[in-house]
Amino acid sequence: MDAIANAVSDSCEPAIIPDITLQTVDGKTVIVVEVSEGRQRPYYIKTLGRDGGVYVRVAGTTRLADEYMMKELLFEGSNRYYDQALCTGLNVTDEDIDALCKAMKEQAVRNARTEEQKASIKDVGRQQLRSWGILIERDGKDYPSNAFAILTGNGGLHVATQCGVFKGTTKAVFVDRREYTGPLWEQIDEAFQFVLRNIHLGATIVGIYRQDVYEIPPDAIRELIINAMVHRSYLDHGTIQVAVYDNRLEITSPGKLPMGQTMERMKEGYSKIRNEALAHAFAYMNLIEHWGSGIPRIIDKVKASGLREPEFIGGEVDLRINIYRGQIDNNNAMINASGVENGTIGVNDGTDGDEVPFNKEQTQLEKLLQIIEKNPSATQAYYAEEMGISKRTVSRMFASLQEKGRLVQSGTKRKSNWKIIR
Repeated sequence: MDAIANAVSDSCEPAIIPDITLQTVDGKTVIVVEVSEGRQRPYYIKTLGRDGGVYVRVAGTTRLADEYMMKELLFEGSNRYYDQALCTGLNVTDEDIDALCKAMKEQAVRNARTEEQKASIKDVGRQQLRSWGILIERDGKDYPSNAFAILTGNGGLHVATQCGVFKGTTKAVFVDRREYTGPLWEQIDEAFQFVLRNIHLGATIVGIYRQDVYEIPPDAIRELIINAMVHRSYLDHGTIQVAVYDNRLEITSPGKLPMGQTMERMKEGYSKIRNEALAHAFAYMNLIEHWGSGIPRIIDKVKASGLREPEFIGGEVDLRINIYRGQIDNNNAMINASGVENGTIGVNDGTDGDEVPFNKEQTQLEKLLQIIEKNPSATQAYYAEEMGISKRTVSRMFASLQEKGRLVQSGTKRKSNWKIIR
């Protein structure tokens, strides 16, 4: 045990003190060595030095840390934030600072949810930007931090959002491709609108009114994009990627999870801020609410809309979040994302103001088909009575089934005969 402790201590820098104990397993004594997560990063092999002796675990393998990872570890080890560091090579004028303050207030007003919240928004000034770390004051003069460059899209930092639509479930075939640059709030809106243009939009009847319904909740899409913007690593030269496939929406954010963060803790609402200046700015602009509440809220919204829980992948190099477009039935079976079967066309059960959930809608359609199969020449009034719903609702269901090729009408209008297409 002493030899192990000495070997670890002698070979690593900064010093690592492992917790070494004895434990009996199946009648045999084993030595258990536990090394807690250290905060003096990066740790490296003494004989190789810091430049060549820092190793990281990636996808179950041990790899030499690259330049980006080294910088990330250095910022973590010194408890600093990259976005609050001085942006070298960028000069800003008083007009640039005033323009940012004005734009941020406009965004705050635009994103306010209530008139009361809108009325409570105060002007943002230089002192506020300094306290957040967006400006750095030296000798009475203001200099821009990386956050200033990131927010405005200036300063030589290539901050972009790549959006794409792909045919199928892989990136083999492009259908459309866009890259958005400029201020972060513009990238958020452009990426958000890109997704809405490329997913299904259906309708539901609420009372006598028709309401448009997207297959993925728009609030969840927007929050995912915002979350990627505020939590990604800007040391990593990669871009946020928003990809729409036939079966899913996939958002990839560059950078490993911050020190102390895990997938499980993130889903539970534990917040680990990577970009503190940006987090303050986003909170002021009403782009984020309470730190840490975003991911749990996204999960709840996606599940409430009848979709499976979002999938979280990676965390060692980048973080990928998938929202699958197919609805799930009561047995958690996936239903294809097209037409009626994915819930893009809503129906009403005859009670004004009640939107029928996807599972209930699908059940009603199947029940109607069963009744038609038993009596294919009855009237719609008969089917409505059998199902206990209004004739108007049955008429919409017939139109939907005919549109999708599930029902074919023969005979005359006075004496119809319905054929079910399997």
